[in-house]
Amino acid sequence: MLTPIAYGLAVVLALFCVLIGARFLTAPYPAAAGYGVPAKADGDIAYLRIKGLRDLTTGLLGLALIAFAGAHAAGWYMLVVAIAPLGDTLIVRRHGGTKAVAFGIHFATAVAVLASAVLLFAV
Repeated sequence: MLTPIAYGLAVVLALFCVLIGARFLTAPYPAAAGYGVPAKADGDIAYLRIKGLRDLTTGLLGLALIAFAGAHAAGWYMLVVAIAPLGDTLIVRRHGGTKAVAFGIHFATAVAVLASAVLLFAV
C-alpha cells in the first residue's frame, strides 16, 4: 500500500515542477507574480525563462529517476530538491512577498517534497 502512495506523490511533485517550468517559459510575468515576487515589466525576461528551463529540467529529471532508477534514487533526489522550495521561502520573504505565499506555497511544498523523500526511502 505504501509503494503506490510514495510513487504517486513523487510523480505529482515532479509533474508540478514540469508545469511550473512550462509556465515560466510561456507566461513568465504571471508566473513570477504567482511565485510571490512579481518581475518588473522592464526587467530582463531571460532570467524568468532560465528559471522556467531549470524547473522543467528538474521535473523531467525527477520523472526519469522515478521511472528508471527506483525509489531509493528518487528519494535522494527529493531530499536534495527540497532545498529549492526552502530557498524560495526565504527569497519570497526577503523580497517583499507575503507570508501566505512564502509559507503556504513554498514552505508547504518543501514539506511535501521531504515527505515524498521519506516515503520513497521507506519503500
